Amino acid sequence: MSALQIRGAEQPDGNTMHATLPLLQFTEFPALRRRDLEILQVNIGYKCNMSCQHCHVNAGPNRTEMMDAETLAMIPQVLAARDLHTLDLTGGAPELHTGFRDLVRAARAQGCKVIDRCNLTILFEPGQEDLAEFMAEQRVEIVASLPCYSLDNVDKQRGKGTFDKSILGLQKLNALGYGIPSSGLILNLVFNPQGASLPPDQSELQADYQRELFNHFGIEFNQLLAIANMPIQRFGSMLISKGQFNDYMHLLHENFAAANLDTVMCRNLVSVDWQGFLYDCDFNQQLGLPLPGMGRPHLRDLLHQDLHGQPVRVADHCYGCTAGQGSSCSGASKSIIRGESHLQTEVAK
Repeated sequence: MSALQIRGAEQPDGNTMHATLPLLQFTEFPALRRRDLEILQVNIGYKCNMSCQHCHVNAGPNRTEMMDAETLAMIPQVLAARDLHTLDLTGGAPELHTGFRDLVRAARAQGCKVIDRCNLTILFEPGQEDLAEFMAEQRVEIVASLPCYSLDNVDKQRGKGTFDKSILGLQKLNALGYGIPSSGLILNLVFNPQGASLPPDQSELQADYQRELFNHFGIEFNQLLAIANMPIQRFGSMLISKGQFNDYMHLLHENFAAANLDTVMCRNLVSVDWQGFLYDCDFNQQLGLPLPGMGRPHLRDLLHQDLHGQPVRVADHCYGCTAGQGSSCSGASKSIIRGESHLQTEVAK
């Protein structure tokens, strides 16, 4: 079926969202099995103060899906039952959930590392004025989205005024010790390409970010994570609208690197949606592809069930995590880039 034949459905913001799942279900992607579970990644709600073009969650101010108190309370129990030491919180803007801070405190009290996927502008939302201080006090690791170090590119992708607020947010975090090597407060930044291209070499791009942000704004951070845009939700719909979907998928296939299969996040992470249902990754969550198993596996199942050795549900978007240097929630899988001429070539705009 051609991308142009896929009919759209209306998004919560009233715009047309083109479904990409029918274009992704048939795949020749290699079969994978899980290793020991190490990371519990939980999307506690789709509400966000922003509506970014590359957002694979299709988050925004009008989203109402938020995790209920009963499911939220189950998270520390699962961390203990499975002896997990990393809780990765995402959204939307996870900080907008009224239970966010109590959940962070509970996980930290159990000795877990907590990662917060932060859009930086949330630090200036009403009611969040002390958010940065809270996260520093709890020693939360921050993964902050900053798709470029230039104003024009950031505002184009994330909305007017976003760059200036992001810089102020980073400076506020630096003042608390985030990103300063001696503090132990980790501040990582996330890069996403502007369009239908793969990220450049992560280590080289990190050096550019560090130089530009420090020279112009005095900002320091620990690591840059270069993450490929996934052909799903808002970004996938944009590809279809522009007639770029098939070209982008060809780019992903052409740059497949089998070595990256060893480090893809679905081997040691499980993704939990706002209702508590389980997925192999956040991308499968957004496509509605649940963890393989009887019925619809739920967070409560992890209280008594281990996932080691279970098959991973794969589809054609999985090439996005294995193309070139690789891409996952932790950035590039490896530093060697195959076929650089392909990676730097953006498909027709």
